[in-house]
Amino acid sequence: MSISLLAIFDFIGTVAFAISGAITGIHKKMDIFGVNILAIITACGGGLTRDIVMGNFPPQMFIDPFYVVVAAIIANIVFFLMYYRKGVPVKFSGIYDKGLFISDTLGLAAFMVDGVMIGANFGYEDDLFLLVFLGFITGVGGGVLRDVLSNQMPAIFVKHVYALPVIVGGIVMVIMHDLMHTWSAAMVISFALVILLRFMARHFLWNLPKVEL
Repeated sequence: MSISLLAIFDFIGTVAFAISGAITGIHKKMDIFGVNILAIITACGGGLTRDIVMGNFPPQMFIDPFYVVVAAIIANIVFFLMYYRKGVPVKFSGIYDKGLFISDTLGLAAFMVDGVMIGANFGYEDDLFLLVFLGFITGVGGGVLRDVLSNQMPAIFVKHVYALPVIVGGIVMVIMHDLMHTWSAAMVISFALVILLRFMARHFLWNLPKVEL
């Protein structure tokens, strides 16, 4: 069950982050090539970074390009939908902003689960710090690369406790596995927890403290 469940989370994360990357590329006025590259980097960049950290060479995205193809397909669907609609009507801009938030949140939650599970499958079940870090870097890595390539401050540093829910979700996932001795329930609960924390942060305008100059 865990394997099929992990595949579902992989697919959810890839589609969600591909949408996020494509929308960002379109808003930055990139051409169709740029939109595709940004969508693929956003969808696969976290896994790429995770594999480099783990010394897993070549990274999985180059061995099995299935999710690269999925990201490219999603990017082109988003591009042509917005191309033929001539961009985003002003009255619908809030809907697109909300869609970007939702796709980002689903991607973060799904890839957090993916990162923890990949670490566990590599034999690191007893290393809480490594598992949480792998969940964290898989969850936020693609978004950081997206923001850097689109010339904006990475959301991880400024926005609605972007990264903190991923860290909390990873910790909860590992602890729940230790308590229940099953990954399936831990995956689902921690996935839901990340989404809940992100929506609460957006609703209540939670942000980590920073110095106002």
